[in-house]
Amino acid sequence: MSQSPFAAVAAAAAATASVQNSHTIRINAPADTALMFFTPEGESHWVPGWAPRYLNSADGRTREGLVFTTGEGDEFSIWLVARFDRAARRAQYVRTTPASRSGTVDIACTPAGDAADACDVTVAYALTALTPAGIASLNAYRGAAFVEMIEGWAKLVHERLPDLLRVRIGAR
Repeated sequence: MSQSPFAAVAAAAAATASVQNSHTIRINAPADTALMFFTPEGESHWVPGWAPRYLNSADGRTREGLVFTTGEGDEFSIWLVARFDRAARRAQYVRTTPASRSGTVDIACTPAGDAADACDVTVAYALTALTPAGIASLNAYRGAAFVEMIEGWAKLVHERLPDLLRVRIGAR
């Protein structure tokens, strides 16, 4: 029995309503240190306009269960630190932008075998559109656009690297 045309359309729509992608960048810092660059506090030192508002923490210390918000308007987002393992150099965030999309962001920092003070940071997104506008927003997380976004992160981190290393993020 063949698939109905309606089922095929529904399957195609479902495929465009979600995206999974990952990309790895080299950061010129030890993996233990670099993980902290990808925390709510850490990103405030290199992401233009990043200003997390902590909902269940006075100091914003990154820990499992931390809830914070970012953005305004259609880009207002609610974040939950689902996993944070400094020893394994991994973090997972659940992000919901109610006007468009929801999903996870995973960060994994691995020491670079060929450089003592460098690591590879793999950034993985798994997102699902929540609205018709959300379907269009997922294009930023596909193909070359995603690679360009994550490579842009590496550029921003390296531009601010001396300050990031001096601040000692999360050292409380």
